[in-house]
Amino acid sequence: MKVKYPAVIVATLVHYILGGLWYSPLLFGNKFIQLINWTPEQLRQVESQSHAKELALAFVLSFVLVYILAHFVQYTKATNALGGIQTAFWLWLGFVVTTQAPTVIFEGRSFGLFAINVAYQLVGCALAGVILAIWRTQEAPASAAQPA
Repeated sequence: MKVKYPAVIVATLVHYILGGLWYSPLLFGNKFIQLINWTPEQLRQVESQSHAKELALAFVLSFVLVYILAHFVQYTKATNALGGIQTAFWLWLGFVVTTQAPTVIFEGRSFGLFAINVAYQLVGCALAGVILAIWRTQEAPASAAQPA
C-alpha cells in the first residue's frame, strides 16, 4: 500500500486551516492570549510583525504530522472514519498528550493552555485520520489492465 499523497495534501490543509481557526478570536484565540498573559502592548507588537516564516513552518509541521499519520493509518488498515479516528486518537494520546503534559507538571504552565493546545491536535488529527482512512484512489479497471 502506498501513501495517498492527494489525501495527505488535503488532510494537511484541513489540519493547518483548523489551527488558524482554533487560535483565532472565533474559537479559542482570546482565551489563549489570556492564558499566556500577553499584555495589550505585547499583543499589538506581535500583531504588527510579519509571521510568514512561522506560518510556513507551521504548514510544514502539519504536513509532517499528517504524512506520519498516513503511515499509521495504513499500518492499522483503517479504511473508514472510525478507524481513522481511532488511529489518530491513540497516536495523539501516546505522543501529543504525553509530551505536552510535562509543560504543566514541570514548567508550571496553566492546564487551560495545555487543554487548548492538545484539544486542537486531537481534533486536527482526528479529521486528518478520517480523510486519510476514507480517501479512495482511482484505480484502473481490471479489464483495462489485461492485454486483449
